[in-house]
Amino acid sequence: MRNKTWIMVISLVCMGLGLMTRVAFAEVEKDELTLGFIKLTDCAPIVIAKEKGFFEAEGLYVKIEAQANWKTLMDRVIDGELDGSHMLAPAPLGHTEGLLTKAHIIVPYVMSQNGAGISVSNEVWKKMKPNIPVQSDGKPVHPIKADAMKPVVEEFKNEGKPFKLAMTYPVGVHNYSFRYWLAAGGIHPGFYTPTDTNGYTEGDVQLSVTPPPQMPAVLQAGTVQGVCVNDPWHTQISVRGIGVPVTSSYFYAKGLPDKVFGVTKEWADKNPETLKAIVRALIQAGKWLDASVENREEAAKILSKPEYVGADYEIISRMLKGKFGYEKDDIRDEPDWDVFFRDNTTYPYYSGAIWWLTQIRRWGQIESKPDEWYFELAKKVYRPDIWTEAAKELVAEGKLAESDIPQTDGFKESPASDFIDNIAYDGKKPNEYLQKFAIGKK
Repeated sequence: MRNKTWIMVISLVCMGLGLMTRVAFAEVEKDELTLGFIKLTDCAPIVIAKEKGFFEAEGLYVKIEAQANWKTLMDRVIDGELDGSHMLAPAPLGHTEGLLTKAHIIVPYVMSQNGAGISVSNEVWKKMKPNIPVQSDGKPVHPIKADAMKPVVEEFKNEGKPFKLAMTYPVGVHNYSFRYWLAAGGIHPGFYTPTDTNGYTEGDVQLSVTPPPQMPAVLQAGTVQGVCVNDPWHTQISVRGIGVPVTSSYFYAKGLPDKVFGVTKEWADKNPETLKAIVRALIQAGKWLDASVENREEAAKILSKPEYVGADYEIISRMLKGKFGYEKDDIRDEPDWDVFFRDNTTYPYYSGAIWWLTQIRRWGQIESKPDEWYFELAKKVYRPDIWTEAAKELVAEGKLAESDIPQTDGFKESPASDFIDNIAYDGKKPNEYLQKFAIGKK
């Protein structure tokens, strides 16, 4: 632990020089932290908070470490080896409920929304492309629905071959995103049962876990016919001609939390001021990322470093600037592919948590639950109260506008137009929502 008395003296001197607005360094319970992340572009808020000095301005001295996969990352947070981490939005809910290693995780900040892309192999693309409507220029009409892939899945089935797909974590964004898109196109992704932890029961396809950086390799090797992953790995598939990206969560389930920042409840209880300081730094980093194209360009250069994402600068830059490639000659504007601050992205809405919980139920990982269960678990894990305290302090310092704090009870409705199956979502009625799906448990 650094000498807080000395830090306090420096803070007071800096205040006198007009260089600092808060004497808060002495308030944090722990000032030396180790935070985890996976090598994905949406780890950006943590990386930028470190590289642009937002952590240090809060009196935090942060080391950030890339993790091999989501399981290792969650295990290290739970075991206390990491103070906190970049996480998949549904994972803290799943762990808190005990679907995987049981541990109460809390989410005081959402790192990004949208961003999960689905790609298929060149073989599958060639077979499904004739089923897709085209524009006047001959290019496919987007969003592409799973309906176009259904005949290909049936062909594999008739030939006795499994149709294999890769996602990143059993209780994660990519598992549920893939299943959502497939089911909207009439392809059954399979159910989990007490005796089937793979989730293959009744399925037309087989989804299995692959770490994000390995997605291009397994697709290229023909181990799987499709993948769901975030950038830069999704864009690499397009740039290298390994396969063809067909759609993203911006089209099939828009505006939901994708990645979050999480810590154990035990850690949060021991370090409440430290946690608020982390959230203040991350809010400012997210705001910086969404402030301008120039900032995103700079972020791409930082993220391309080997200790961070380590992908080609050109690949990261293209995505961060809202340009996405499908086929090699089909580059489209998608400014909301990844959002880090706009539209109250960083606020941990209960409704966002509940949407992921409905999908956990839909595919059989939990039994049917009353609406109250959804509300209680969402409020146990997603913590807008911590976010709001941190944001109000930033407003008082002139670093955030009052209008950046949403006036909400923690719930927001999502219109039918936000989803590829045109089913509107109201987080206050989770069981009613589940009844609307043709494929899935109620």
